[in-house]
Amino acid sequence: MAGELSWDEFEKVDIRVGTIVDVQDFPEARKPAYKLKIDFGDEVGVKKSSAQITSLPKDELLGSQVAAVVNFPPRQIGPFISEVLTVGFADEDGNWIVVSPKRKVVNGGKLQ
Repeated sequence: MAGELSWDEFEKVDIRVGTIVDVQDFPEARKPAYKLKIDFGDEVGVKKSSAQITSLPKDELLGSQVAAVVNFPPRQIGPFISEVLTVGFADEDGNWIVVSPKRKVVNGGKLQ
C-alpha cells in the first residue's frame, strides 16, 4: 500500500468521466495497447490516451464511458502523446479493466 496522503493532495487529482469516441490499434507500443480518443465534454474537450485494455474488443469500448486523470502532464509513448491516464484494475488473469460508471453520466463529470 502506498503512503498516506492528505485530503488536499487527493483533491489535486482531477478524475473525470468521458465517452470513448475512437479506438485504434497501437502496434508501436511495447505492451499491447489501444489509442483512445475520449470526449470529456466542453470544459476538458476530447483527449487522447494510450490504454493497455486490449483484452476488451474495440467495438465494446467504443461509446462506453471511462474514468481518467485529466491533469497529469502529457506523456510520450512511442510515437503517440497520451494526454490523460485512463484508470482501471487488473483482473485475475492480469487483463486491465477500465473504471466506468454503472449508469451514464454527463461527460466531464468529476469524481467526488
